[in-house]
Amino acid sequence: MRIGIPREVKTLEGRVGLIPAAAAELVRAGHEVAVQHDAGRLSGYADADYQAAGVSVLPDAAALYGWAQLVVKVKEPQPQEWPLLRADHLLFCYLHLAAEPALTQELLRIGLTAVGFETVEEADGRLPLLAPMSDIAGRIAAQAGAWLLTAPQGGKGLLLGGLPAAERGHVVVLGAGVAGGSAARVAAALGAQVTVFDRNRDKLAMMRALGDNVTALYPYADAIERAVLAADLLVGAVLIPGARAPHLVSADTVRAMQPGSVVVDISVDQGGCIETTRPTTWAAPTYVWENVVHFGVTNMPGSVPRTASQALSAALIPYVQRLAQGGWEAQAALARGVNVRGGAIVHPALQQL
Repeated sequence: MRIGIPREVKTLEGRVGLIPAAAAELVRAGHEVAVQHDAGRLSGYADADYQAAGVSVLPDAAALYGWAQLVVKVKEPQPQEWPLLRADHLLFCYLHLAAEPALTQELLRIGLTAVGFETVEEADGRLPLLAPMSDIAGRIAAQAGAWLLTAPQGGKGLLLGGLPAAERGHVVVLGAGVAGGSAARVAAALGAQVTVFDRNRDKLAMMRALGDNVTALYPYADAIERAVLAADLLVGAVLIPGARAPHLVSADTVRAMQPGSVVVDISVDQGGCIETTRPTTWAAPTYVWENVVHFGVTNMPGSVPRTASQALSAALIPYVQRLAQGGWEAQAALARGVNVRGGAIVHPALQQL
C-alpha cells in the first residue's frame, strides 16, 4: 500500500503522523511510504532522516495526497486540505467530528473512509491511540493552569502549590481518565489541594492514592458546583468516545467563580465539558470571560511535538500495519474506529447527534 504522511497545517501544530523509525517499519514490511517535504521538521526530524529510512519525500501536499492511498496524519483535515481528499482515500487521524459538523459534511460528500484515532477502541474499552496524547494534554493542562494563575497572565496571583505561611491553590478536575488523571498527578505533585470527580470507583481510588492532598468524589451536580466555586483552577477532562462532551459546569457557575480563576478544558476537542469553553489556538490560547481566564487550545500536545510524535508513533504503528495489510475491517478495534464511510456516518455516537 502507498502510505502518505502530510505536513500538518493547523495553527502551530508541530507533530508528524509517523516518525522515521516508525515509517521504516512499514518500508521493511514491503509498503511504499512517502512524507511531505518538512513534515517532520518541527518534531526534530529532517527529510534526510526519512530518506535514510527508505521513505520518499514529496514536494507539497498536492503531490502527497495525490500519490497516497492511506493518509496518516495527526489533526483533522483543515479546510485547505479538503480539496486534496478523494473517495478512494483511507484517512487515519484524529477527527473529533462531534465538534466539527462542517468537516463531517465534507467527508460525507467526498465519500472516503475515515478512521479516528480517538475512536479506535479495544475490547476492554481502552482507547490506545488517544491515551498518549491525553496523558500529555493532562500534564500541559496543569502546567498551563499554574502559569495562567500568575498575575501577569491575568490570574489571581497565586502560586499553585503554596509554600510555608501561604495557602495552597485548589484544583478541581472533572474526570479521572488518562487526561484528568495526569492533570491531577501534576497538580498534586506541585502541592495543590486537588479534588477529582469521576463515576468509576477504581479511578477514584487511584486518585486518592496520589496523596493526602487529593480528594476523589462522585460527580453529583451539587458537589461539582460547590467545588468549582472554591476552585482556583478548573480542569475539564470528560470523554464519551466519539460523542460531544456533556456540559458539567454551567455558565452561571463559571460567572460565580472568583476573579482571576482559570479554566482549562481538555474536552474542547469534543465540544468542551464547561459551558463557557470555546476553541482557541496556540497563537491566541486564552480569553477572559466574566473575569475568569479560559484556555481552550484544541491541540495541546502540538506544543511539545518531538515528545508527542514519538509517543504517538509508538502507539500508531501496529494499527497502521493492520490498515496497510488489507482486511483490516475484521480487526474489531479498527472497525470501531470508523467514523464515516462511503458517504454515510458509521460511528454510533455520531449517528445520535
